[in-house]
Amino acid sequence: MYNNSFFKKILLVACVVFLYSCDKDYNSIGDGLIGDNHFDFVKYTSSVVSYNQKVGPIQSNNLSVNSLGIYDNSAFGTTTANFATQIVLESANPTIGINPVIESVVLTVPYFSTLVSTDANGDGTYKLDSIQGPSDAKIMLSVYESGYFMRDLDPAASFQEAQKYYTNQNSDFNNAKIGSRLNNSSDATQNDAFFFSNAQYKTTVTTDGKDVITRVAPGMRLDLNMSYFKTKIIDASASGKLATNDIFKDYFRGLYFKVEKSGSSASNMASLDFKKGKITIKYKENTSDTDATRIDKSIVLNLTGNTVSLLDQSNTNTSYANATNAANINTTVGDSKLYLKGGEGSMAILELFNTTELKTIRESGWLINEASLVFHVDATALGTASKPNRIYLYDLNNNRPIVDYYNDGSAGTNEKNGKIVFGGLLNTVKTEDNTYKVRITNHIRNLIKNADSTNVKLGVVITEDINTITSSKLRSTSGVISQFPKASVMSPLGTVFYGSTAAVADDKRLKLEIYYTKPN
Repeated sequence: MYNNSFFKKILLVACVVFLYSCDKDYNSIGDGLIGDNHFDFVKYTSSVVSYNQKVGPIQSNNLSVNSLGIYDNSAFGTTTANFATQIVLESANPTIGINPVIESVVLTVPYFSTLVSTDANGDGTYKLDSIQGPSDAKIMLSVYESGYFMRDLDPAASFQEAQKYYTNQNSDFNNAKIGSRLNNSSDATQNDAFFFSNAQYKTTVTTDGKDVITRVAPGMRLDLNMSYFKTKIIDASASGKLATNDIFKDYFRGLYFKVEKSGSSASNMASLDFKKGKITIKYKENTSDTDATRIDKSIVLNLTGNTVSLLDQSNTNTSYANATNAANINTTVGDSKLYLKGGEGSMAILELFNTTELKTIRESGWLINEASLVFHVDATALGTASKPNRIYLYDLNNNRPIVDYYNDGSAGTNEKNGKIVFGGLLNTVKTEDNTYKVRITNHIRNLIKNADSTNVKLGVVITEDINTITSSKLRSTSGVISQFPKASVMSPLGTVFYGSTAAVADDKRLKLEIYYTKPN
């Protein structure tokens, strides 16, 4: 015991001496940095050449979020978003019994919503997310059987690539629609005066004398033509049209959602996850040939398979059209206003440093503490339009994120607020001067440190999902780009930034801000 105690004391003394030596070394280094002032902390501002780039018709199939509706944006114009999707049997080759009679056919698609409160009865009040335009707006909504077959693979690429569908193909699907609209209810809120309701859906079923209440969050809920589905689904089972989903998708090629103005009413638009949608066919049938007892049955069709977002642009704002006209874009000194719009929209291209400036910085021995780009919203040009929650900056030359994106391990609770160190989130602290800040510290460090690093062009776009970094192909090459971030195609929003020209006030001008230390 004594020897063990003595050993512990010797070990404790050794640790104290070691830590004291380390502390002396640390303080000595700190004194050299601060006390002797060997380094200065400096801010450097570099000019940025920034200009507009229009994005033409673009690949829009199989997006995770699709728009539906009509959005009038004063800064950009009117976007009409239609949609087409294949549907698949939740369970292939269903068994249809004797004397089936349909009782209801209901199409449902959930909305993005937030539960605000719950009352004493358990009923919830919801707020809808991702709705653009007046909350009381209405649209004419028509759902048709689609006659357009959406292939999985592209025959033009020897069936080695996925088939692409584009934003400007609405006429193809509209011309191929079959018959009358399926949402033919006498309730105008399901068709001619459809609106995105925030009401919770509630049903009550009495079982063994007890009422069982089911509550469902807000969503699109349309009664569809029962006679049509009796013929198209129930009666088709006997001929093998429901045997497999491959057979079924060729037989029933999907649904086409068409939107139009509803009289003189204002319009709006929603972002939806259609893949969570479904059609539920409820029917009754006899238990057997000899037993007239009726039993409840159902067939579920899921809105999965190939999809395409179909976007029409109209009433284009003159300033937006002029700014994104190739003849008016100044790639030498930049543009005074930068127009970013999702969907079949536009983006900004940035060029950092001239050759002489970069060479001087590389030879200076700077240690970069932080580098960032701050974009100022031009509130006058944007008007009353909704501001997007986020922008995304990326390596335009290689169509991939910059190193700061990859190095950011910060995680958000959803697709909109991850990568918060990298940034690009709307800052609304000062509502009269909203900004977006993107940190590109490691990108600048690599550019300065490695003389063989390419000073790539940077692209800036609206993003609906910061976690989605893949790109969609343009239908034809537009200027310097042949593809565009997919997460921007999903967004209906846009914004206007002040650019980088001398015509812009200094406190609003887009600049690269670098904080660094350097030896004296």
